[in-house]
Amino acid sequence: MGDRLNCIRRKFEPLLRRIFHAYFLVVRGMTLGVRAVVLDAENRVFLVRHSYVSGWHLPGGGVDFGETMEQAMRRELKEEGDIDLTGEAVLHGIFLNSHVSRRDHVAIYVVRQFRQDRLPAPNREISECGFFAVTALPEDTTRGTRLRIAEVLDGGPLIATWR
Repeated sequence: MGDRLNCIRRKFEPLLRRIFHAYFLVVRGMTLGVRAVVLDAENRVFLVRHSYVSGWHLPGGGVDFGETMEQAMRRELKEEGDIDLTGEAVLHGIFLNSHVSRRDHVAIYVVRQFRQDRLPAPNREISECGFFAVTALPEDTTRGTRLRIAEVLDGGPLIATWR
């Protein structure tokens, strides 16, 4: 069943992305999202797999009207990973996500102080999540996700675009 769902998702993913971004273009004009590089005490990174798009990603989502980027990041971490910040998040950078839209930007935060009582059960949005050693990321971790993790942990220069 899982393989069939993945096949269907991959087939319709480009169409779904266009629909979502067309909707956001009308509603928002420019889209702004947030994601977080959440690192535990062992420097393992928290990743999520969405039900509607392939690959493993940093947790995050869109910034709603009247919401700051940090508020959106905190909300998304709670929704996607049952993660509550216990310290300050550090803004790593803001990136143009032009492979999705020329109007899409993503702010990346680094989170090292947090509490997570348990991994959340799969739901409509998040099919899997967990902490992974940087040397053992899932094979289908997205390129943009890998770039942001490397920038944070290796201290390399930031690349202005998501990919």
